[in-house]
Amino acid sequence: MSTSETSSTANYDKPHAKKFVWAKRAVTLLFFILVPVLLFTLLKHIEWSEVRQALAEYQWPQLLLGLLIGLASYLTFASYELIGRRYTGHRIPVQQVIPLGFVCYAFNLNLSTWIGGIALRFRLYSRLGLNMETITKILTMSLITNWLGYIIVAGLVFSLALVDLPESWKIGATGLQILGLLLLGVALSYFFACKYAKRRAFRLFNRKITLPSHHLALAQAGLATLNWSLMGLLIFSLLPDGKVSYTTVLGILMISSIAGVITHIPAGLGVLETIFITLLQHQISKSTILAALIGYRIIYFLIPLAIALLIYLTLEAKAKKLRKSNRSGNPDD
Repeated sequence: MSTSETSSTANYDKPHAKKFVWAKRAVTLLFFILVPVLLFTLLKHIEWSEVRQALAEYQWPQLLLGLLIGLASYLTFASYELIGRRYTGHRIPVQQVIPLGFVCYAFNLNLSTWIGGIALRFRLYSRLGLNMETITKILTMSLITNWLGYIIVAGLVFSLALVDLPESWKIGATGLQILGLLLLGVALSYFFACKYAKRRAFRLFNRKITLPSHHLALAQAGLATLNWSLMGLLIFSLLPDGKVSYTTVLGILMISSIAGVITHIPAGLGVLETIFITLLQHQISKSTILAALIGYRIIYFLIPLAIALLIYLTLEAKAKKLRKSNRSGNPDD
C-alpha cells in the first residue's frame, strides 16, 4: 500500500474511531441508567410473602438438588462463550470468559436479551479488549447455539408427542407434531450446511457470518440441548413425584419460552405461570404449580442474579488490569 493510500485510510478510520468511542460512552451511560431501573421494576413485582411461603414448603435436600441443577445449567450456558472463543480465535482466558457468560445469562433472563445478552456482553468484552466485530461474532454464535438447542429439544418433544396436554388442547396435538418435525428439519439443515456447504460465508444484518465447522456445530447442539434439558429438570424436581412426566414439563417449558420471547416481558413474569397452570392444572393443583414456579424463579433467576451482580462489579473493577494482561496475546490488538 502506498503512503497516500495509508494516509487516506488513516483519515477515514479516525472519524469512525471517534464515533465508536462516543457510541461506547453513550451505551455505557444508558446501561448504568437502565440496569437500576429494570432491577427495581423486577423486584417491585415480586410477591415476597409468596416467596417465603414457597420456600417453607420445600425440604432442604430438594432445594439443594435444585440449586445443583441450576448451577449445572448456568455453567453449561456460560460455556457457550467458549464456542465463541473457538470460533473467533480470541485469547481471553477461560477463567475470564466463564464468569462473563454467567453474568450475561443471569442479566439476560431477568432483564431481557437487549440488556443481558447484547448490551452487557458488548460492555464486558470491549472492556477486556475485544473489538466490535469480534464481539458481534461471539454474540451471534451464542444466539445460534441457544436457539439450536431449543429447536432440537422442542423438535424431539413435540414430534414424538411426549407432552400430555389437557383434553381441550388435544386437537392441537397434530399441529404440534408437525411443528416438531419442521424444527428437526431446521436443525438437520444447519448441520448439513456446516459440514457440506461450499459457500461458507454470508451476510446477516449487514454483518459477515461464516458457518462454523461441523464439529463446532455438534458442540453447539450438545451444550444447548443439555442446558434446555436442565432447565426443564429443575422445574420437574420441584413438582411432586409421580404427578407429571419430565417430558411434559420440558414441552410446556418450550411453549412458555417462545411465548416469553414474543411478549418481551423481562423474566417472562406471568407468562411462564399462566402457561404452566393452563397446561398442567388437569394433573396438579394450581397452588402446587405456582409454588414450584416460585421456587424455580428463586433458584434460577433471583439467586443467580445476586451472584451475577457481585461478579459483574468485580469484572468492572478489574477490567483495565485484565485488558492489559490480555493485550499481548489478543489478535484484536
